[in-house]
Amino acid sequence: MGHYIDIKILPDTEFSPSLLMNALFAKFHRALVEAGHGEVGVSFPQAQKTLGDTARLHGSQGALERLMAIGWLKGLTDYTHVTAITVVPGNCKHRVVKRVQAKSSVERMYRRSVKKGWLTAEEAEARMNAGKEQQLKLPFVQLKSNSSGQAFRLFIQHGKLLDASVKGNFSAYGLSDTATIPWF
Repeated sequence: MGHYIDIKILPDTEFSPSLLMNALFAKFHRALVEAGHGEVGVSFPQAQKTLGDTARLHGSQGALERLMAIGWLKGLTDYTHVTAITVVPGNCKHRVVKRVQAKSSVERMYRRSVKKGWLTAEEAEARMNAGKEQQLKLPFVQLKSNSSGQAFRLFIQHGKLLDASVKGNFSAYGLSDTATIPWF
């Protein structure tokens, strides 16, 4: 995690920053699947209610060079500004950037429980009336599943700041429940 690349979404009159970030992240995910994931993490330095306009890719110089060599940004070059691979500043903090999944459809969960035989229809209905849907207030990207074609939101949480880094692997989304990225 000694190097990084910033990819900034440029202002555009036709496309919103969030739409362009969705396209950027979808291409990033496909590139990680193609180039082998695990070595490159992602963060969003301006994330608050939205992810902001910058995606920061973290990894070794070699991992970032291999990722960028496959030309995955084709089609987005007019909408983005990509920095050179740069050394991470010294004395920075670290944090986990991970995916958070909500159990967003109580009804769907209970229908599945009845189908699997874990609950009776009456038990499911009683629990459904008592339960409330969990709504996440985290920034997200809107993606489309390649396998099912379904659109879904991938919610991203930036964890608390830590003094020391934690090594680990990153998912095909560049996220991890345990590995940290440098935060500056």
